[in-house]
Amino acid sequence: MATSINRPFHTSCLKSVFWGEKSGFHVSSVPITRVGVLRKSVKCKESRIGKQPITVPSNVAVILEGQGLKVKGPLGELSITYPREVKVDKEESGSLRVRKAVETRRANQMHGLFRTLTDNMVVGVSKGFEKRLQLVGVGYRAMVEGNDLVLSLGFSHPVRMTIPKELKVKVEDSTRITVSGYDKSEIGQFAASIRSWRPPEPYKGKGVRYANEVVRMKEGKAGKKK
Repeated sequence: MATSINRPFHTSCLKSVFWGEKSGFHVSSVPITRVGVLRKSVKCKESRIGKQPITVPSNVAVILEGQGLKVKGPLGELSITYPREVKVDKEESGSLRVRKAVETRRANQMHGLFRTLTDNMVVGVSKGFEKRLQLVGVGYRAMVEGNDLVLSLGFSHPVRMTIPKELKVKVEDSTRITVSGYDKSEIGQFAASIRSWRPPEPYKGKGVRYANEVVRMKEGKAGKKK
């Protein structure tokens, strides 16, 4: 006949330790407050370019309207709208100064950029800018026909480009092109469009290049040794 053995009941060690029955500690039911994160403010250095004042010539009129600026000179009129990170002030001497409106990294980046853009506007409407290009290659030539710039760059047909009304294009000796105007960004964009039709190749240097551009030449393949 099987006999039943009565074994003593043991509580779980995990339970006893958790509730403090054996270790003698008490677990508090008070909720833990959220730990705050200490944020360190980053102080940005002032842009060396942005802090420089902009000299306004006597023949240039400046109009400030909130975050907008208009400049008018003998060559034309330009306008710009500043982001909220920067602002422009007119000093008693007549010069302009671009300042940061807030202390952030984005404001530090915008500071020098919009100071340069503002200076380009003032110089553009008073003196103007120009970009020079040169055609290198046998049979490569350019000419101006009415309001179009006609390029012969070795294609089956000439390339015609409409000249923007704000720009002036002059061709000398059929191979030298000068693009001038008062908007520096538009001059650069149109000059880059001309160059993009036939960029200079690295073996003989043929193509359309800027006047001061340095083309890195590559060595051609050598013939087989006998």
